[in-house]
Amino acid sequence: MKRLNISVKISLLLGAIMLVISCAINPVTGKKQVMLMSEAQELALGSQYDPQVLATFGEYKSDALLSFIKEKTTEMGKISHRPTLEYHIKILDSQVVNAFAVPGGYIYLTRGILAQLNNEAELMGVIAHEMGHITARHSASQQTKQQLGQLVLMGTMIASERLAQYAQYAMQGMELLFLRFSRDDERMADRLGVRYSTLIGYDAHKMADFFQVLNKMSMAESVGGVPTFMSTHPDPGDRYNTVNQLATWWQDSLGMTSPKVGGDSYLQLIDGIVYGEDPRQGYAEVSIFYHPTLKFKFSFPAGWKLENTPAQINIAPADQKALMIFTMANERVLKAAADSTLKRLGLTLVESNQATVNGLPAITTVSKQIQQDQSTGATSTNMIFSYFIEYGGLIYVFHGVSADTDFSTYMSQFESSMKTFSTLTDAAKINVKPKRIIIKKVFSTGTVSSALAYYGIKQEQLAEVALLNNLELTAQVQAGKLIKVIGE
Repeated sequence: MKRLNISVKISLLLGAIMLVISCAINPVTGKKQVMLMSEAQELALGSQYDPQVLATFGEYKSDALLSFIKEKTTEMGKISHRPTLEYHIKILDSQVVNAFAVPGGYIYLTRGILAQLNNEAELMGVIAHEMGHITARHSASQQTKQQLGQLVLMGTMIASERLAQYAQYAMQGMELLFLRFSRDDERMADRLGVRYSTLIGYDAHKMADFFQVLNKMSMAESVGGVPTFMSTHPDPGDRYNTVNQLATWWQDSLGMTSPKVGGDSYLQLIDGIVYGEDPRQGYAEVSIFYHPTLKFKFSFPAGWKLENTPAQINIAPADQKALMIFTMANERVLKAAADSTLKRLGLTLVESNQATVNGLPAITTVSKQIQQDQSTGATSTNMIFSYFIEYGGLIYVFHGVSADTDFSTYMSQFESSMKTFSTLTDAAKINVKPKRIIIKKVFSTGTVSSALAYYGIKQEQLAEVALLNNLELTAQVQAGKLIKVIGE
């Protein structure tokens, strides 16, 4: 059978999909909207994304904190615009200050945002905001638009000069996390956030307070592979005032005189939460990467940037003309791991050799991938040098990738780095501990600065820890007040 022309395929596919597109009633607005997926498909999509999210970012374990969050999310869900939907909420092991939702009732909070919050009311505001995106079907709507857009682009995609497709191969399907909602969507999520958190008894004014904290932080979007909360939640200039006005309106309408804040109770829940990077998951020092839990180390070229994620490590030079990826294979036998990996990535084997790396069994491969631009017929070739290393019952994998024209330039750097993989035995590098949020009582009435200094916070950290507490350094704090400090 002859192959259909790619443009014909796209036209047929678009035509077929347009036949099944329907207008659904939005649960919040009550209005009709174009929706590519049914609610059943939305639920299925959420269950599909969830294991990918957890595999990519890792799940943070805190039974008491998670139990509280689940209880409140379930309570809130019952008074939402989709009360029959089962909501799932989880904590991601990421230092980035973020919260996001995916279709089907899945909400994710990073430990970074939980460390930054100061009371239950702020937490409820964040959860309620994300629940608002779900009840209004914002994520499902964006997914619909994205899928339609991708259909138009099919057949015109070519290999990225910056090799991003290799860095992202373990994160397929994660593009949904990076969707940007419109300001109208965000305003609606704010309104719903105020409504839902108030209806379960909390002070939604604290939601506005937390937005101010995030504005002060001015977090960088690229940290840790996840966009920060503010970068995916654009902040119009009047957002703080609007949320405060809505909070006052709801409290007045319900006759609330003492809405819940829950400051001390929340701080006790996050006492001991990991703060910042967790070195037990691997860390880099002077162009050497150490993994104290799995007990290995390797070096990488000076000046190259390393990004450590639970799924893989990406290392690239400033010009991004090359990329090294370090990950683990699913298989436990060297040859099976090499064969399966090359097949999964669609690579053509050029050569393969048995090797050893610091006494460890290994296989090296050189492979290539040729991609064709369907619209022009032009081809591009990437070359990949790989090391598969058996250690501790696992198969570790390095890939060094560059365009074929640059491969000779980077090949020696790839190999010299990969051959440094070895057992980590240095106790000082193994016995590292993460920083944690520690909750303390103010010893005596005075300034925030003096209270933090009493607990050993260094001068250069005072502003950071004061912001963690949403307090000014010159503000007065009473003896006995609970505050956050950073310790081990």
